[in-house]
Formats: sequence, structure tokens, C-alpha cells
Amino acid sequence: MIDLAVWNLSVPVGSPAVTIDTPTLVKGFTNEYFHADSNTLFFWAPVTGSTTKSAKYPRSELRETSADGKENNWLYSSADNYLRANLTVNQVPSTGKIVIGQIHVEGSNEPLLKVEYQYKEKLGTGNIVAKVRPTPGQTEPTVITVATGVPMNQKFNYTIRLTPGGTLYVAAANFSWQQKIDSAWKTKPMYFKAGVYTQDNTGYATEGGKVTFYKLDVQHTKKA
Repeated sequence: MIDLAVWNLSVPVGSPAVTIDTPTLVKGFTNEYFHADSNTLFFWAPVTGSTTKSAKYPRSELRETSADGKENNWLYSSADNYLRANLTVNQVPSTGKIVIGQIHVEGSNEPLLKVEYQYKEKLGTGNIVAKVRPTPGQTEPTVITVATGVPMNQKFNYTIRLTPGGTLYVAAANFSWQQKIDSAWKTKPMYFKAGVYTQDNTGYATEGGKVTFYKLDVQHTKKA
């Protein structure tokens, strides 16, 4: 069973977009953009949806919290930090791009890491791409293709890991990549995000990103 007691949820309605707090989520919140049933999580973010403050694109996305519902921000050096997921991508917008997992940075509009599914229409499959900023001052992310040939509507896994020593690790669809990040990140409070962040904001209301998660787990293993 997926534990929702460590997340809040942004859905693409309201101005700015509404955040559903952890207690409401745990009680069984559901709408057209998110529902949890049969041990799965369903996310939908149409291109016409509203956005969170300072964002260009709509999202239906979980944000890491503590068990009491407060936002959970952590320093990577304090633990071995994991986000693990099993999911299917069910729909993409006309750009073909959706973000399915992130390490974000408190107080910043620029995440350390975005894990993006990029559908290639000519091939009929998608790539799993890591967009990473190895240093906090890097404005445009470095783009790394982690996996290729991932079909829509087929289950795959991903793991995001950031070690206490600062090694960032992304594994997806049986491929993996890793890189040491700059020690300047050591003082930056971080948090995981997961769901669907649609990388498009034009088109009809039927266009957007749609994802189903079958497993989603966060772990912070403290150093001995």
C-alpha cells in the first residue's frame, strides 16, 4: 500500500493551484486530477490546468511532508535519501514531455533534479531523461538520457538516490546513471516530488499528462 501520510498534493485548479494538505489526502481526497484506489495513485494534469506560483506548467504532484503534515525539507548529508516508484505513463501532451519525479530545493524555482519521460512519436516509445544541476549556480540543467525504448502503458521502475556523500543516482527501466554533485548543495534544504508535471500549457482540455503509480516509497536512512 502506498503511504500518503508523507505527502501533500498540488492539483491544477484555483489561482494559484490548490494544495491538498496531508490529513485531507490521507482521509481519501479524490477529484478528476487525483485518486487513490486499489493500491494505485492516478494523476492527471491537462495543459489547460492552473499552475503553482512561479510555474509555467500545470501539475498534479505530490510534495514530501512529515507525518504531521508539515513540509519535510532535508539536507542530503544527514541521510541516504531514496525515492522509488513503479508506474505507467498513460498519456503525454503534444510536447511529449512530463516530469515524473524530482528533487526540489526549498526556496528555489530551480530543482536539483527532474526525471522526465519524453515520448518519441516516430519510435512509439519514450526516453527517461535526468535533468540535473550539478552546482546550485547552474541555470540550465545538464540533460542525461538514462533509458530508452520505454512504451506508454507499460510498467517500469525508477529510483532516485542522493547519498550522504553527495552522489546522485538515477535508475530507470533497468538502466542507471550516477554523478557526484557539488558540495555547495550541502546547505540547501531539499525534498522529493512525484506525480505528473505536464511540460506543456497549450492545447485542448483533453491534452495533458496522465500517470498511474503502483508503488511509491520515500526513505531517509540516517547515518550511524
